[in-house]
Amino acid sequence: DLMACAQTGSGKTAAFLLPALNRMIAMGGPPKESGVSGGGRRAQYPTCLVLAPTRELALQIYEESVKFCYRSGIQSTVVYGGADFRDQVRQLERGTDLIVATPGRLVDMVERGKVSLEAIRFLILDEADRMLDMGFEPQIRQIVEQLGMPTKGDRQTLMFSATFPNQIQQLASDFLDDYIFLSVGRVGSTSDFIQQRVEYVDEHDKRDLLLEQLNTVPGLTLVFVETKRGADSLEYYLTRGGYPATSIHGDRSQPEREMALKSFRSGRTPLLVATDVAARGLDIPNVTHVINYDMPNSIDEYVHRIGRTGRAGNNGLTTAFFTDKNRNLARDLNDLLAEAGQEVPAFLESMASYGGRGGGGGGRGGGRRGGRGGGFGGKDYRKSGNA
Repeated sequence: DLMACAQTGSGKTAAFLLPALNRMIAMGGPPKESGVSGGGRRAQYPTCLVLAPTRELALQIYEESVKFCYRSGIQSTVVYGGADFRDQVRQLERGTDLIVATPGRLVDMVERGKVSLEAIRFLILDEADRMLDMGFEPQIRQIVEQLGMPTKGDRQTLMFSATFPNQIQQLASDFLDDYIFLSVGRVGSTSDFIQQRVEYVDEHDKRDLLLEQLNTVPGLTLVFVETKRGADSLEYYLTRGGYPATSIHGDRSQPEREMALKSFRSGRTPLLVATDVAARGLDIPNVTHVINYDMPNSIDEYVHRIGRTGRAGNNGLTTAFFTDKNRNLARDLNDLLAEAGQEVPAFLESMASYGGRGGGGGGRGGGRRGGRGGGFGGKDYRKSGNA
């Protein structure tokens, strides 16, 4: 078993899919249909389960799995909330060896007899901290402990993320058996390929500063805002001003989200305004600029947002619009920039010296209290005698 921490954009998806697929091919593949569900149709018995926090990330992992499974005989399927249940069942009934799922929809599929977890040999939790942030711990525990999945030791379990706060490390002790802890790079930190800039701005000057940024930095630009209403408003403002923009947030239907992401990826609308629904895990190639129009509430979220650029060895630029109401992030951001060798603006140093600290992911089992170490989970907690 494995608990792996690595920076965003470092190739975690391939790191868990390729070995699992290799083993599945060597095993000769599982039975496609091995039991009859309550509705009379046969349930699917996949060998590999990948859990992801969002529909977007689940779809992205699925798309990668399709590439990796090409001509291997292994079938992959994706199930997630917000899409038609019957359509997903029809996809499943074509046979599935590898299933990528969001927790809620998977529980529904298992309880309705469409999927059995009895044959699972490989369990992968991607963006595990995000799943806990979103309140999925009860569903994850139900999936792993109550729905017939082989117990730890009889399956291989892998947990991947860019951060591993204490709450996740405790989860690892429940789900993982005698596991390897792997930490690559500065866990919870930012990629060396990302140049970070922080601009102090008054709230009412943000739109002017945004246009200035858009006029000077070409390429695909991802703009993060705090609220759904803010996303809609900013998209409307940009489009009216002649800047081709689209947006995604929690109130968008799944087809609307997919259409927006496709339009952004293709460059047809090179500006994407997004709430944090898009922040984690999304791999959009060639994003040149990430703008934090509204700063997030925690430094962990900042790290994940800016990790949408500077991926797979490419250079990226990020700009943060810092206002007086973001003072609680000052010290954490100051520390992060200093550690990454980035320029720290004088105003931020001054705010940090006066005690501006937000506690990192404080609500997530430990956060970043009293220093830069443990809250990012960059060490094996078992060595400190907590196991």
